Amino acid sequence: MSKFLIIQTAFTGDVVLATALAEKLHLQYPDAQIDFLLRKGNEGLLSAHPYITNVLVWDKKQHKNRNLLQLALRVRSEKYTHVINPHRFAASGFITCLSGAPYRAGFDKNPFSFCYTHKYTHTISPITDAHPAHEVTRNQQLISTITNSAPELPALYPSAADKAATHQYQLVPYVCIAPASVWFTKQFPVSKWIALLDKLPISINVFIIGAPDDTDIASEIIEKTTHKATQNLCGKLSFLQSAALMQGAAMNYTNDSAPLHFTTAVNAPVTAVFCSTVPSFGFGPLRPNGTVVQTMESLPCRPCGLHGHKSCPEKHFKCALGITNEQLLSWTLKTT
Repeated sequence: MSKFLIIQTAFTGDVVLATALAEKLHLQYPDAQIDFLLRKGNEGLLSAHPYITNVLVWDKKQHKNRNLLQLALRVRSEKYTHVINPHRFAASGFITCLSGAPYRAGFDKNPFSFCYTHKYTHTISPITDAHPAHEVTRNQQLISTITNSAPELPALYPSAADKAATHQYQLVPYVCIAPASVWFTKQFPVSKWIALLDKLPISINVFIIGAPDDTDIASEIIEKTTHKATQNLCGKLSFLQSAALMQGAAMNYTNDSAPLHFTTAVNAPVTAVFCSTVPSFGFGPLRPNGTVVQTMESLPCRPCGLHGHKSCPEKHFKCALGITNEQLLSWTLKTT
């Protein structure tokens, strides 16, 4: 019987996108064991996942190298037939190489790709590409020879308990906003979120979601908006509870960040705000109920990087400030 391991030790959104591999492998090999290796803190994403047997966790914050070696030795002892590694950095490549799996697939950017049996190029599409490759499609390359070239969509599976935990918020129509990002230039400014909230109908509740560290941003938005039916849920919901809440929303607003991929994984509507980055990088919405909003102005400085910066390199941040409420509220015209 085939025994698969998927390795993605990057950020939360990357793990969500890599679940598409599990979906595809289960479809093609319904009786196979599929395990997933990720960094500590992301394991809650795969809680009670129907197709994933074991979740292996790498603690990168304490005894990082010792834990890496122990994990690599455990992976080797599991005798996987296939190790699939969409992560492009050395630690995951080391685990892949040491695994001893007959099938070891990953991207050529990984420093350990020399020992892969199947190696692929990870190419970011040019911004002028009318049909850019999505990250899910790039990841699909890694299993194309044992499945086919058509990727499945990412998927998360909130449990009945996750859904019950959010039921109290779902009694009237509502909108979710995930306002924060690790990168300043990927984050829609607080002032712009406030301006949006001020335009939303008062009959719609608004829930601001995010990590505990996002509480201050949410509090500032709530303090300054005139939309009083707004509640701060940052740090109060797990990943899967957040996904369950987003699934029932009339609209979800996100940056180019992990919550965007939550919406794809639970088939929820999303308005994804792209500031310094662009959808052609391959991280936009994947479903018909997803919309990208970005400045209409042609800026020679955009995009200014694949991940973003701590401040606008040009000091004007026009890529964010040029986005209008009319763009953000276009969905309300379709529902009224």
